[in-house]
Amino acid sequence: MSSIIDNFNAVLTALKNHSNLSEIVLCVDNDEGGIEAVDRLRDILAENGYPDVKRFAPEFKDWNECLKARNGVEPLPAVPHKRKDEYLKEVSELGYLKCRPDKLTSQIYATFKNGQYKYLAEYALAGSAFFIAGNSENTMFDKLRCKLKTEYKPYTDKCKKAQKQRNLQHCVQDVLRDLKQTSRTREQSVNTAKLLYKLADNAVRLSVEETLSVPIQEQTEDIDIVSELEPCMEFS
Repeated sequence: MSSIIDNFNAVLTALKNHSNLSEIVLCVDNDEGGIEAVDRLRDILAENGYPDVKRFAPEFKDWNECLKARNGVEPLPAVPHKRKDEYLKEVSELGYLKCRPDKLTSQIYATFKNGQYKYLAEYALAGSAFFIAGNSENTMFDKLRCKLKTEYKPYTDKCKKAQKQRNLQHCVQDVLRDLKQTSRTREQSVNTAKLLYKLADNAVRLSVEETLSVPIQEQTEDIDIVSELEPCMEFS
């Protein structure tokens, strides 16, 4: 990916010489590096006025492997991006939990302290939906969950587990400080929703890190363990 990014100024120069182009198609490798490159290049292109960017992925690891397969040579398979796939999977599995604002602080603190990052993400995202949409928080929760999946970029998720723990702790502190407000304007409610959304994202990122660091055998053994938390809480 680094070589692609390093040469991107030349690509931008070439694009500016062809102002009639309205669509860009990226044909990169179908492996972790290629997947990250697509996300990064899409962001760079959007920042430079090219929002219509598509990806054309090879069936196998890269285009040369496709040629090999066409000529009867065993090709190397595509390589999935484990961290991105796991993030998208865990976000898809987040369940909506109705909750009362007066309980949100204690639930966020408890789930963080106990390392229950999935529940933490669910409470945070439900809280974010509430502060944005009020009585329509169920629908907003689905929209925010989709937003998490759409906005996730693995190239921004490179730090080690210890740093992710610190990032999550800072998010929790920001949210708990913000939730001390007894009344808030619409603008303050939107800011609270943004803080909770960021908390949900960081909670999932740390959950993914823990999942990927656990041996497959241990994951299988732990699959039936259920944490004892309140199944739901009502907003007043």
